[in-house]
Amino acid sequence: MQQNQILINVNAFETRVAHLESGNLVDFKIERKLSPTLVGTIHKGRVIRVLPGMQAAFVDLGLERAAFLYVGDVREENDSINKRVEATENSEDEQLPEIIENEDKPKIQELLQQGQSILVQVAKDPVGTKGARITTHISLAGRKIVYLPTLTHVGISRKIENEAERERLKKEIESTAIEGGVIVRTAGEGMDEKELQTDIGYLTQIWREIQKAAKNEKGIGLIYSEVDFELRVLRDFLSASVEEVWIDNQESYEKAKDFVSQYMPQFSNILKLYSENEPLFDKQGVSLDVAKAIDRKVWLRSGGYLVIDETEALVVIDVNTGKYVGKKDLEDTIFKTNMEAVKEIAHQIRVRDCGGIIVVDFIDMAIEEHREKIMEALTTEVKADSVRVTVISMTGLGLVELTRKRLRPSLLRSLTEPCFYCEGLGRLKRRETLIADIFRDLDRHVQKNSRAQTWVVRCHGDLVAWVYSEESELINQIETDLGVSIIFKADPKMHWEEYRFDVAS
Repeated sequence: MQQNQILINVNAFETRVAHLESGNLVDFKIERKLSPTLVGTIHKGRVIRVLPGMQAAFVDLGLERAAFLYVGDVREENDSINKRVEATENSEDEQLPEIIENEDKPKIQELLQQGQSILVQVAKDPVGTKGARITTHISLAGRKIVYLPTLTHVGISRKIENEAERERLKKEIESTAIEGGVIVRTAGEGMDEKELQTDIGYLTQIWREIQKAAKNEKGIGLIYSEVDFELRVLRDFLSASVEEVWIDNQESYEKAKDFVSQYMPQFSNILKLYSENEPLFDKQGVSLDVAKAIDRKVWLRSGGYLVIDETEALVVIDVNTGKYVGKKDLEDTIFKTNMEAVKEIAHQIRVRDCGGIIVVDFIDMAIEEHREKIMEALTTEVKADSVRVTVISMTGLGLVELTRKRLRPSLLRSLTEPCFYCEGLGRLKRRETLIADIFRDLDRHVQKNSRAQTWVVRCHGDLVAWVYSEESELINQIETDLGVSIIFKADPKMHWEEYRFDVAS
């Protein structure tokens, strides 16, 4: 029987976590030991530039690139009572609540000065050429609550839908003496006073230690980081629906056992050590699923397919009928392909951890009822995502815009980098294009050095083989036109599009 499982693969280089529902991969996360996520870490930084025109500032945290701080994320000394916090729908967002600013908020130049030291928390990892996004509104995540030491607010996760339970939790927190604000996480449903006090005590103690460390830090640097990656996963994703947690590393398993027994004892019996010879991810088929999750083309069962392209700020998904020809008529074929694509699109953006703006190019549908059903299905499917996804609208051409909150680089960016060969273009010049370029460039060289009678063209070996086997007549014609002899020679060190001219002695 297929189960809902969390698989944790740990080695000296990286930790990988896969979440399976009914045997299907629905979430995949990876953290490298040399480049862990910065989200949630707290730093003492120094303002290096204030930009009134952008109402933002750049802050040096000692990282490769300066971090970006927007005016809405800057806390005034006594402004906590003037803030509202948007209660969020999922565990990741609950850690980093959205601050809704007042219209009369001071300008960035009134809040910050160049050279000023500030305590900040990373809200989003660096992506591409952009530095980390930071905030001065600190949030500390526990198992059942998120503590907001710089705000006075009580919020309840929207995934707790029972109104009576929401009201009970709110009253429980308001009757407790807390210096700061609290958001109850989804796991806090049913929480009693003792559990609340345990989480509050633990998190307020961490906050005191952070304040002390920040005071002692004279320069810039890391002040606080969360528990190990695999423990954060257990804290944030363990729920009653998870039946098994497999960990393939003895040391990590022991740490997880201690952590769960202390904070989530009801889940202690589902933790299991994996010790078989066959790799854990291979046995469960996860390795193959991850490989598919970075492919540009994703096939649908019907024979249709998706093409997924990712840029720095945008993800574009194109839906195609492919091999699917349908059984009734064209409109029925299009609708069924689009409907099948909806489920796969929701799955792919979740597994790939796509963020920002996502544009889906559905196959154009002439029937309004079909378009409405596609939108309803898409809105329903993305609700299962652990990260907030908003479905905007469909244009007359079948384009649908979605937004998905981005906290870290996508799976594609985590596992791959732009091709050093084509420099991320994804295309190479055709042989015919290269030969035309070579002969045009050679013409220029001959005009500048008319005394040279024999020219050597050094280029990629495959191009040399092709030009002598397929274009020997063309070489003869060019030699006659230029009045020189031309010799092609292979250079194994050369890029496909690279070439060089030498004059034969």
